[in-house]
Amino acid sequence: MAGSAESQARLAALSSAITVLQSAKPPFVPEGAEGMTIRVDYPPGAPGLPPHRHSGPAFGYVLEGEMLFELEGEPERVVRAGETFWEPGGDVIHYQDGNNRTDAWSRFIVTMFCAPGQPMLTLVDDEELAQRQHLRAPRPGA
Repeated sequence: MAGSAESQARLAALSSAITVLQSAKPPFVPEGAEGMTIRVDYPPGAPGLPPHRHSGPAFGYVLEGEMLFELEGEPERVVRAGETFWEPGGDVIHYQDGNNRTDAWSRFIVTMFCAPGQPMLTLVDDEELAQRQHLRAPRPGA
């Protein structure tokens, strides 16, 4: 390995300070895509956004509380503080991102990539939801 002994020691210290929280192979991000990092703060019991999709991949980390997370084709799941989530974007519907708790706030960070010339988020209408119902995973109690 090249570099001074001091550089090697700093690299070793940095390596022990890093924890990989998530690793995913996202779909291709086209040239000219825009990246955006946002923080979402939902009060207790907030349902979150209605069904929507993102034009590119999105990667998130829950800072506080719990989020009920559901993507098309996957069962809904609870993502807790300190856990990560991601979605491929494109045609996949993001059904749920609401606060799973009625007694605490839910806060999460999301970094999204937007395809050039497309909005970062698009709501899905009721007609398309009905047409794609067969692609939604079974949900407990639904």
